[in-house]
Amino acid sequence: MTAVAPSTSMGLDSRKLGMWTFLASEFLFFGAFVSAYLLYIDETNGGPGIEIFDIPFTSVSSFVLLMSSLTMVLAHNSHVRGDLRRMRLWTLATAGQGMVFLGGQVYEFTVFYREGLDLTQSPFASSFFFLTGFHGAHVAIGVLLLLGLYSLSLTGKVKVGQDVKTEMVGLYWHFVDIIWVIIFTVVYLIPELRV
Repeated sequence: MTAVAPSTSMGLDSRKLGMWTFLASEFLFFGAFVSAYLLYIDETNGGPGIEIFDIPFTSVSSFVLLMSSLTMVLAHNSHVRGDLRRMRLWTLATAGQGMVFLGGQVYEFTVFYREGLDLTQSPFASSFFFLTGFHGAHVAIGVLLLLGLYSLSLTGKVKVGQDVKTEMVGLYWHFVDIIWVIIFTVVYLIPELRV
């Protein structure tokens, strides 16, 4: 007997509607942090500002994160086709790319700190670290979700025909990637045009 997905009065899967609602609320949080960053971009209190950004390094890190969207799609597609072995492989690949991105962010924060940019140094520094750190926390949560999905599939708690579970994690992961595209553009690329 196949379990019937819970649905809303509009016929939508309530789990998907819940995820979309959650992601919409998260989008508002990121909108507030991006707005604060833009307000304080020139408020460096004489300390370092956008001139210390390493665009080539962050571009590589960003590329790795964006490629993880492809591996997430491959994981979901494999699950839909009933190939749990490949679903696990692509799920681990996605989590690995997320960890590479997080490692790059930790490295970048360390370099910035050595150059004099610390959280309390200026409104610019605070808004930068809060925005990019909030995103990094979301990536870390995404990695944990991916590893959880992998583990649950090994123990039989995620089975063939339950691809909505992979889809939910995928929706969250794609959201994290889309938000990074916005952050990377606003924080790293657009200010470069002003210099």
